[in-house]
Amino acid sequence: MDIYHGFFDLKEQESDIGFADELSAFLEFLTLQGRIESWRLMRRKLGLGPKELGEFHLMIEVRDLTQLEDAFKQVSGRNGDTETKHASVNQKIAAITFALYRDFPDPHRIRGEEQF
Repeated sequence: MDIYHGFFDLKEQESDIGFADELSAFLEFLTLQGRIESWRLMRRKLGLGPKELGEFHLMIEVRDLTQLEDAFKQVSGRNGDTETKHASVNQKIAAITFALYRDFPDPHRIRGEEQF
């Protein structure tokens, strides 16, 4: 699995619960279409964590980069229900930092032949 991470803050006037509901509607929409496998929204607790990462952490799991690219293609089409749901979420975020990680060790990893 590849995990696409987003670390962010909401704009000051935005409702945290309202955002969570709209994010759920958007990402469940993508999940039902098979564009992503699963997702999870977390919030920093007790102020613990680097401020520059933001208060919220979003994890989106995809099978591989092909599935992630398919999701990006759908969202970047900027039309229809996808655009409406994406815009309702995107407009509430003040700043976001992304990262992409994978499960390790890779399931296809061959051991014993490494040269570094």
